[in-house]
Amino acid sequence: MPFKHNSSRRHRIGKMKFKVTNWAEYEAGLGRRGSLTLWMTPEALSSWQAPKRTTRGGQPRYSDLAIETVLTLGLAYGLRLRQTEGFITSVLKLIGLNLAVPDHTTLSRRANKPRASNRRLGDSIPEKGPIHVLIDSTGLQVYGAGQWQEEKHGVKSRRGWRKLHLALDAGSGDIIAHVMTDQNTGDASQVEPLLDQVDMPIGQFTADGAYDGEPTYSAVARHSADAAVIIPPRGNAVGRQQDDPTSQRNQHIATINADGRMTWQAATGYSKRSLVETAIGRYKSIIGRRLRARSFAAQQTEVAIGCAVLNRMLACARPKSVRCKTVTA
Repeated sequence: MPFKHNSSRRHRIGKMKFKVTNWAEYEAGLGRRGSLTLWMTPEALSSWQAPKRTTRGGQPRYSDLAIETVLTLGLAYGLRLRQTEGFITSVLKLIGLNLAVPDHTTLSRRANKPRASNRRLGDSIPEKGPIHVLIDSTGLQVYGAGQWQEEKHGVKSRRGWRKLHLALDAGSGDIIAHVMTDQNTGDASQVEPLLDQVDMPIGQFTADGAYDGEPTYSAVARHSADAAVIIPPRGNAVGRQQDDPTSQRNQHIATINADGRMTWQAATGYSKRSLVETAIGRYKSIIGRRLRARSFAAQQTEVAIGCAVLNRMLACARPKSVRCKTVTA
């Protein structure tokens, strides 16, 4: 990044300050994030029992919505499965509902059930107009022995990583798509699976330099042909002769060579990419840096519920910030 070249004199540049203009509303929304009424809706309670199946086989006792509600509460309040079972039992008893609570074994088994893409992630997206999509990825730890055991005792470390790929709507800040892969999967290869989950047309697509290349541009063009792709080319990037001279990547390279990378960032609005980094930080601070589930299928369910939890929390409280004017002597 260009700012790293000026790190020796950045201490002379004052830090930007912002002011929240809707503090009373925002503070009330932050408190509402912990309200049980936010997570246990009347729809979930009315659909607690599974519908009777018409085919041969055992009759399920709990609906998928009931399992999802219990797992959501456990994830939102940082509880393990046994603690979640006791928490839900006490809550239903306090509100006077005679509903059976799934035990921790049932929760663990049902979490491995393959699920369709959670379309409710994008419910808050407006129904008109193209959106600005931001994409980035991060690593999540999985259960296993750590590096200390490997270095101290020479045992083979079982600790690994999962890669969480997120697509964010820059206008609302909501997570509109997610994909979880192993740690060896490239970022650019997951652009198309993410865009397949986005139903709205894309007006602008922004990502960091890890996504630079023809596969990303082609995936965005297949989804929305008129979308503007804002990806910083590599420092030694050159325009390809076989490509159209007016292609977006060639234009980025020409602008950076002529005016500099900082000017290109300001002109293209590349700084909005920090919003997806903020969403990643929000995920790790609220949901956690480490996956609790053991199997890959259950981890996918955990990530899907975690993204839905963040969207619901964000809907309760969105700060409206304005930059404070600096006063010079």
